[in-house]
Amino acid sequence: MKKDIRASFNAQFTEEKYQDLQNKIQEECNNQVSFRISETPLFVPKNLTDKLIQAGDEILEVLQRPSFMQESERAIPDDVRVMNETDHPHFICLDFGICEDEKGELEPQLIELQAFASMFCWMDQLSKSHTEYFPIPDGYSPYFNGLNHHSYLDLLKRTLIGDCPIEEVILLEILPEEQNTRVDFYLTHKNFGIEVVCLSKLKQEGKSLYYLKDGKRQSVKRIYNRLIFDDLQSQSDFKYSIDLFGDLDVEWITHPNWFYRISKFTMPFLENKFVPETKFLNSIETLPSDLENYVLKPLFSFSGTGVVIDVTEDEINMVHDPENWILQRKVKYTDALLSLVGGVKCEIRLMYLWPSADSKPTLSMSLGRLSRGKMIGVKYNKDLSWVGSTSCFFEQ
Repeated sequence: MKKDIRASFNAQFTEEKYQDLQNKIQEECNNQVSFRISETPLFVPKNLTDKLIQAGDEILEVLQRPSFMQESERAIPDDVRVMNETDHPHFICLDFGICEDEKGELEPQLIELQAFASMFCWMDQLSKSHTEYFPIPDGYSPYFNGLNHHSYLDLLKRTLIGDCPIEEVILLEILPEEQNTRVDFYLTHKNFGIEVVCLSKLKQEGKSLYYLKDGKRQSVKRIYNRLIFDDLQSQSDFKYSIDLFGDLDVEWITHPNWFYRISKFTMPFLENKFVPETKFLNSIETLPSDLENYVLKPLFSFSGTGVVIDVTEDEINMVHDPENWILQRKVKYTDALLSLVGGVKCEIRLMYLWPSADSKPTLSMSLGRLSRGKMIGVKYNKDLSWVGSTSCFFEQ
C-alpha cells in the first residue's frame, strides 16, 4: 500500500521463495492448510493504521455502552439461546474493506463484525513465516498495543485458558478434521495443549460434561467454542447427545449468544464515517432507487452464505422474514495493492481479545484477505494468483 515498499517487495519476489514459504508452513502445520496463501503480506501505512484503530475504537464504544445488551436481545433466535451468558464476549472481530475517500486517500469501511473466534494462532504463525521468508521493513509489526510474538500468545492463552486446568479445556467443533479452519485448531493444540474435540464425542451427566480421552473419562469445564449453530442445524445427519442450550457447568469462550449480539444485526446501530449506511429490511418504507449500490444480507448466516450482491426489487420482495435481513450500501473496494499481476482488493480484520478478568478488549492481531473478484475470502478466487489469506504489517 506504500508505493516504495511495494515496489521493493515486488522487485525481490520470486516464485521459488513463495513456494519455499508454503512448503515450510505446511511442514510446521502438519499439512493442515487447506486454503490459498497469498504471495504477499500487506504493508499498512501509518495513516491507514490510525484510521483502522479509530474506526475500531468508535465501534467498540457502541458495543460497550450499558444499553447494548437490551438493544441486542432480539438478535438471539429463541431456538439457539444458550443459558449462563457471560457479561462480555472474549473475542471481537471487525472486517474492513479498504476503499478510497473523496480525496483519493485509503480508508477502511466496515463490512461485518462478529463476537466469535477467528484464526488467532494461524495469523501469528503466518506473520512469523512471512518475517522469515520475505523482507519486512523496519518499523512495521503484525501486532498492536506493544505486543510481540510471546506477549501475544500469553494474552491469547489467558483468554482461552484463564485459571482453568489445561486438561479441562477443549476446543469444540463439528467434525473439526473437515473444517477449513483446522490449521488453527492444530496450532491451538500445538501452542497451548488444548484438546480438539468433536461435539459428537461430548457426554453429559447432570450439568457436567466429559469425553473419553485414551479410554478414560476427562471432565470439561471450559469450552473454546468454534462451532456455529447455523452449521449445526443444517446438518440433519449429525448426531450428538448433550443439551447445548441447557444449564451446563462449563464456561464458554466465548459464549454462543454473543455470536448473534455482535454480528450483522449490530450494523444499523453504528453511525460513523467508517460504517456504510445499513438498515433492517423491515424498517425501510421506500426502497432506494439505486439498488445496484446496495447489498442484501441475511442476519443469521456465516462466511458470506446467502448474501445477494446484485440486488433487485424482485429478490427483496421474495424475502419472507425482512426483520432478519439488512440492506447495506455497497462498499467499493479499491485496488489498494499493486501486485505483479495488477490491482488487488484488500480486506483487513481487526482481532480483539477480551480475557474474562479484563475490563475492556485489547486490539491484538489482524487477518488479511486479498481478492481479484467480487467476493472476498479464502474460498473464492482459488484459480487466481496474488489472492487469499495473508498477514498485515502495520507501520508503528
